[in-house]
Amino acid sequence: MSGAGGEHRAIEPAEQAAAMMTAAGMPRMPARVMMALVAAPGEGYTAADLADRLGVSAAAVSGAVRYLQRVHFIRRRAVPGDRRDRYELVPEVFYGSMTSNTALYEHSADLMDRIADETSDDAVAQERAAEMAAFFRFLAERMPRLIDEWEHRRSAGA
Repeated sequence: MSGAGGEHRAIEPAEQAAAMMTAAGMPRMPARVMMALVAAPGEGYTAADLADRLGVSAAAVSGAVRYLQRVHFIRRRAVPGDRRDRYELVPEVFYGSMTSNTALYEHSADLMDRIADETSDDAVAQERAAEMAAFFRFLAERMPRLIDEWEHRRSAGA
């Protein structure tokens, strides 16, 4: 494994971040691979580098890499003169995933409305579904503005 001392110091926070992502619903091994790639050197990591860094089998890395590629969080990159491909995060991966969720929030709100309609005989269930619908609509409404604010802040160098 190549690299500077900084990537070695980042192992513990990367594992903690992976644990948080797992608690939020992401499969454990893809979360660990993704966070290892956050801390990777500029040239990324090979599958063997990832297995070594994480102390797992090549098969575990292979499955995690397939999952992360399928959800467009990482990509494989060939390096001229090197037979082994390297993996790296897709640029602005978190930004892109948050931006693309606006339609999902809208659809979720519509589904919650349907649940509220179908539970009209139970005020508690109806209120719960209506609350969730309102929250999803709030996210759908606010997300474009949050993205605009982020782009402004990032371009200002903050």
